[in-house]
Amino acid sequence: MQTDMPHLLIVDDDERIRGLLQKFLIRNGFLVTAARDAAHARRILSGLDFDLIVLDVMMPGEDGISFCASLRAERAVPILLLTARGETEDRIAGLEAGADDYLAKPFEPKELLLRINSILRRMPAAAKPALPKVIHLGELRYDIERGELWAGEIPVRLTATEQQLMKIFSAAPGSALSRGDLVERLGRAGGQAQERAVDVQITRLRRKLEADPKQPRYLQTVRGAGYMLAPD
Repeated sequence: MQTDMPHLLIVDDDERIRGLLQKFLIRNGFLVTAARDAAHARRILSGLDFDLIVLDVMMPGEDGISFCASLRAERAVPILLLTARGETEDRIAGLEAGADDYLAKPFEPKELLLRINSILRRMPAAAKPALPKVIHLGELRYDIERGELWAGEIPVRLTATEQQLMKIFSAAPGSALSRGDLVERLGRAGGQAQERAVDVQITRLRRKLEADPKQPRYLQTVRGAGYMLAPD
């Protein structure tokens, strides 16, 4: 199982670009959540921390530079701006807003990958906790910092979506999250089909967490509210 995968948040109003970036970055070893605009990103950030945010500048509603400035005022997460603008004044505006780097569209995906890895390498190791946070689920333990599930000394393989779900649930243990909320935090388009897809993913995740998936102890269904992680 891949360990210590950086978790990226992609914020872009173009659904096609969002999907392409998400697939490309997942293939290159990242956990990726996607948001369609600044408001959507704020809801996701209320429950999750990220290693880096890739942020489009030209978005409806709050633009990327304004959102970047507000993010920088409250958190130290690295920010890479994407924009169709390549003029010097726009690059300066983005950097003054607190962005760590700036990439003009169109760009080669490999260049984006290089920029992301370069930013992550520059982040001080001391910024990460010395000891990982761990939650216990019976005989299982989940390392929140690394996104790893263990049964004793044996790693339990999680798919990319299962890793995202565990990060989401472990950020708010004991709190019920609706299917719609989970769809949004996973960066998916809304609708009943996506909510049913979440139900399928929950069922699969329970097979890895529960002694009896039909009577779940740790990943519970809360009637009328959604799903809740209830660690020991």
